[in-house]
Amino acid sequence: MTDRLNSTSGTKDLSNLQHVTYALNNGVAELILDRAEVHNAFDEVMISEMISVLSYFAEHKQCQVLVLKANGKNFSAGADLNWMRKQAKMDFEQNLNDAKALAKLMQDLDTFPKPTIALVQGAAFGGALGLICASDIAIATTRASFCLSEVKLGLIPAVISPYVARAMGNRASRRYMLTAERFSADTALKLNVIHEISDDLDAAAKPMIDALLANSPQGMAWVKTLLSHLEDGVIDQNTIDYTSERIARIRVSTEGQEGLNAFFEKRLPNWQQALSAPSPTPTQKPSDTQGAL
Repeated sequence: MTDRLNSTSGTKDLSNLQHVTYALNNGVAELILDRAEVHNAFDEVMISEMISVLSYFAEHKQCQVLVLKANGKNFSAGADLNWMRKQAKMDFEQNLNDAKALAKLMQDLDTFPKPTIALVQGAAFGGALGLICASDIAIATTRASFCLSEVKLGLIPAVISPYVARAMGNRASRRYMLTAERFSADTALKLNVIHEISDDLDAAAKPMIDALLANSPQGMAWVKTLLSHLEDGVIDQNTIDYTSERIARIRVSTEGQEGLNAFFEKRLPNWQQALSAPSPTPTQKPSDTQGAL
């Protein structure tokens, strides 16, 4: 049964969300963009709500995988027009605070301590590409289309640029950020923006989700942290010392010991057994279900 919990994350009441919905079922959390009438366009409310839901699931013990998806024909058309009108009237400080909220959303998704999968249909423009590139895995339909359209408006894709450039590379980023041309799912696949193309997104995601659920939660969280330390590509003594310390540390950790012992004893590790445990009741809060990571 799907766990649609009414709870709080920090000061945000998740029972009164306007632009997103969320669910938890057998270890798989879903964060769903739910503004189909405006093609799931971003505004300050959606950004705040996504941050709150991400914070909630980051701490939720039963959440092992997060799926980011959208209702309607399009994943997201980018910035909401009314939100853009507000931005045009803001002063520098107000615009800076506004941009920092979007930057927090991208960072929170990028550093989310569990694996994330983005399922993309239709248009994915502007900030939507940031969400996709900040996710660990992305799958798109054959008719999905992508665009970094900011320069057409005299703007730049500044906040999302670190994640987009990391995914597609600096040279490809120059082309698509400068031309603001649309590109197809086939091109997105070649550019490493997405990993797979399928017109049945849920079916395509299932084997990936099954594989992720079988893995050590701590191990996957540490993989994400490990890779974030290696993004500059430099292999020096600091890199060698850091990677050596990480493998030694995880070998002697509780979860590392459990995984090794389970392998040699030919049994399931306890994180797989935990998936069959009952979900928390709807009255539980993130602090009641704090994970061990």
